[in-house]
Amino acid sequence: MKESLIPGIEHEFSIRIAKSKTVPDLYPESAEFQAMPEVFATGYMVGFIEWSCIQAINSHIGWPAEQTVGTHIDVSHIAATPPGVTVTAKVKLLEVDRRRLLFEVEVYDNAALVSHGKHERFIIDKAKFDARMREKMQKNA
Repeated sequence: MKESLIPGIEHEFSIRIAKSKTVPDLYPESAEFQAMPEVFATGYMVGFIEWSCIQAINSHIGWPAEQTVGTHIDVSHIAATPPGVTVTAKVKLLEVDRRRLLFEVEVYDNAALVSHGKHERFIIDKAKFDARMREKMQKNA
């Protein structure tokens, strides 16, 4: 973690919603999801928010040896977005408590606020994290 990792860091990131990021594509094996509208899936939106927060702070940590993992998400999804429309995430780092990071997040499309809320991430040592996951996999093999 670098000294530059302080509250107030802001980042904006945009993507165009592909059909592959809609509800029916979230779980293709789900008949229920296949019957749902072709709009930006909440699950993909959460991933987009995480991606935006990762981009915001990677230059402020020892990437790639240090990385962050999502530990909590509390967001609304208040407007539907069809494929082909661009969405923009605006994220702001609110708190740095040792390895815990708290972000304020918003997502907009060209017509409306799509989502807002908070997202928490923790800084990890990638090598140690991977070692723990290998141990866990071995115990469950």
